[in-house]
Amino acid sequence: MLRRKLKTVVLICAATSLAATVVPASASTRAKSAADVTVVDCFSQPQVRPGTFLIACGDGNSILVKMRWSEWKQNVASGSGLNVVNDCLPYCAAGKFHSYPVTVRLDRPKAWQKDPAQKHYTELRVVYTGARPSHMPREMTYRLWN
Repeated sequence: MLRRKLKTVVLICAATSLAATVVPASASTRAKSAADVTVVDCFSQPQVRPGTFLIACGDGNSILVKMRWSEWKQNVASGSGLNVVNDCLPYCAAGKFHSYPVTVRLDRPKAWQKDPAQKHYTELRVVYTGARPSHMPREMTYRLWN
């Protein structure tokens, strides 16, 4: 039992460390201007057109990667990429990560609490365009943090 708990702690720490190194390195493909609407990541960093975006901040079990944005406007952003999700079988620390093609939509921009002059998207919609995790519906909508 102790061995299983230790393995779980080690894997959670590894996932968190991976998220901390991968997500900030995927900063926007261009410099942010004051007029840009951003998406705020798990580390409270505003991003414009991020290549990766961590959905599951607490455990790192869901992340968007290889994102390509077809539009990034004042009221909506949309693109496509892959959602890498842990199957958590038999439990999350022992699970395996699988990639699924998705389309993504960001919308409902509002002023960011940390910087009221900066607007950020507050809703993320993910649609699986092919295979999807067995425990997930075809479409998921997430409220994003402030």
